[in-house]
Amino acid sequence: MVRFLSLSSGSNGNCYYFGDDKTAFLIDIGIGARTIKKRLAEHDISIDSVDAIFVTHDHFDHIKSLGTFTERYQKPVYLTRTLDRALRHNFCTAGRLKGCVRYLSEGEANEVGENLSVTPFVVPHDATQTVGYHFVLDGERFTVMTDLGEVTDDAVHYASLADHLVVESNYDVDMLMTGTYPPELKHRILTQHGHLSNEQTASLLRRSRHEGLRDVYLCHLSANNNTPSVAFESAKKTLESIGSRASLKVLPRACASELFTF
Repeated sequence: MVRFLSLSSGSNGNCYYFGDDKTAFLIDIGIGARTIKKRLAEHDISIDSVDAIFVTHDHFDHIKSLGTFTERYQKPVYLTRTLDRALRHNFCTAGRLKGCVRYLSEGEANEVGENLSVTPFVVPHDATQTVGYHFVLDGERFTVMTDLGEVTDDAVHYASLADHLVVESNYDVDMLMTGTYPPELKHRILTQHGHLSNEQTASLLRRSRHEGLRDVYLCHLSANNNTPSVAFESAKKTLESIGSRASLKVLPRACASELFTF
């Protein structure tokens, strides 16, 4: 049985747990170690059972506590060489990952442990480098894309391989354009290196449609330019229009989700 738990999802901090009886890991450490420990324990998951950490990119809300977490727990940190070079000079991680770094090759399936295969793929976002992850754990296929500014062919490809898709649905265009953000921030969000709108996420779902998709989890919603109900309705209409029976959930921004099992 594979378990999935979103510990936090949004600009306030990002961290996702995946695991089965043999292997468990976190994607990003954007919240504190105490919070991670507490939220895992609420579902009878020990933080000591975590075998590895995977990093998507070097923005603060994804690596805020990566350095302190790694120093405390000495877990292997899997990332690309490009991200490793960036994190050596980041104040959150500089000098704190020694002996724990493990390299992943972009676009290649990397075997981690006895029952986990992980493929990082590059997505457009305004970080040093940003990757999504496609992984197979105990036969269940997941694709995770937390931050990206446009729907690329690679994004469509890896979404089309997933049984379970975790994907950003950051903003509603009308809410963003009529909101209080300054023009330069609106522009940054709207560019191909910004974030996915609800409409772009809907486009991804249409383009990657396949019969094997069982679950869609919308992540990284904006606190100011989206609401869970608006994002949900947009994705729901799209799934219905393409005849998909996939279950749809919106992951909460500032607290843990329910525990999902497969």
